[in-house]
Amino acid sequence: MKALLTMAAVTLLTAAPVYADCPYPAAPSKIPDGASATMDEMLAGQKAVKEYDKAISDYNSCIDKELADNIAKAGDKLKPEQKADMEKVETQKHNAAIDQAQSVADRFNEQVKVFKTRTEKKP
Repeated sequence: MKALLTMAAVTLLTAAPVYADCPYPAAPSKIPDGASATMDEMLAGQKAVKEYDKAISDYNSCIDKELADNIAKAGDKLKPEQKADMEKVETQKHNAAIDQAQSVADRFNEQVKVFKTRTEKKP
C-alpha cells in the first residue's frame, strides 16, 4: 500500500511539469446583461465567448500533446499504472475545461434570449 502511494505521488509530481506550458485560459471577465446591454455590447460578448471557446480548445490540444510527448519520452520506463494515472489527470483537466466553456456559453446564451425578448418589436 505504501509503495502504491509513493508511486502515485511520484507520478503526480512528474506529471505536473508536463502541463506547465499549457496555461489555463481565463473566462471572459464579463457576460453582458441582456436586460440592459446594447447590440454592440452583445456582439462584443459573443466575440469574447467565441475567443474563450477557441482558447479552451487550444488548451485541450496542448495538454493532449504534452501528455503524448511525456508518455513517449518516458518510453519503457513508464509503468502501466503511471501511464493510467497521467491519462486520468489529463482527462480530468480536459473535461473540466470543456465544462467551464459550456457554462460560459450557457450563461451568454441565456442573456441572448433576454436581449432578444427585450428588443423584439411587438406589433
